[in-house]
Amino acid sequence: MHTSVLIIGSGPAGYTAGIYTTRAGINTTLITGNTVGGQLIRTNEVENFPGFESITGSELMEKMNTQAQKVGVNIIYDEIVSLDLSKRPFKFKSKGDLNGTADTIIIATGASPKWLKSSGEEKFKGKGISICATCDGFFYKNKTVAVIGGGNSALYESQFLTNVASKVYLINKNNTFKGEKQIQEKVINNPKIEILYNSQVVEFTGENKLSGIILKNKKDKKASQLDVHGVFEAIGTEPNISFLNNQIEITKKGYIKTDKRTMETSIKGVYACGDVQEEKYRQAIISAGSGAIAALSVEKFLLNKDEKED
Repeated sequence: MHTSVLIIGSGPAGYTAGIYTTRAGINTTLITGNTVGGQLIRTNEVENFPGFESITGSELMEKMNTQAQKVGVNIIYDEIVSLDLSKRPFKFKSKGDLNGTADTIIIATGASPKWLKSSGEEKFKGKGISICATCDGFFYKNKTVAVIGGGNSALYESQFLTNVASKVYLINKNNTFKGEKQIQEKVINNPKIEILYNSQVVEFTGENKLSGIILKNKKDKKASQLDVHGVFEAIGTEPNISFLNNQIEITKKGYIKTDKRTMETSIKGVYACGDVQEEKYRQAIISAGSGAIAALSVEKFLLNKDEKED
């Protein structure tokens, strides 16, 4: 198959880009990736996306998907495994054996959650350790759990878990939070949440299932045992770029390097938007905005390309 623009990823950036390019009359194919809707589907409550006073992440992404389909985006539920960016049209191959070419590409593959990589973590993944409170929280009804992290994700997951768990420990390696002040206040004032500042998890313990964690205080260096039934890690993300096979210039932190005015990468005709290229402000509205910029840049690129060919 051939498409004028191939969009890789189905988060706010990918869907927004698809809506813009399709409305501009550009033949658009969007490959969703293995997580349809991106990281936002794991967010229980979104309260800072304009137009929605409060909406779950999965509901928001479902609305974006529906809108993209209505305007005519060709959405394929598959995953890109390789790209050849050596010349235009660019070649692509999917996990489902779809082969094709594209005049332009918009990479919107987002980022995946990081893991602590502490002792015992691998043993208890799926057996007491999770990265998604909205997915797995119901397993811990009336039980004691811990959330690790100090950003918005950790704060929101802690607040959500109080709806099912009897007690929530929030383990923050620093003495302050990075998240929004409003959610900080909710967490700090929630009687079910106990915050452990300046604390790091050095080991996960248990036999067949997780039963506890060993913490180390960064100030006094003392170790302590904390008995919990479940742990939810929310310590940040890393960009999904392995399929690019080092064909595009990246930043020191491993994100795709883009011209922020156009979202163009180091390869002409290839653009990146959303969390895969955003090192600092990883917000849904910013991802959507960057998707719009990438789409407008593609429209201009293809117009100039056609004019030169004429």
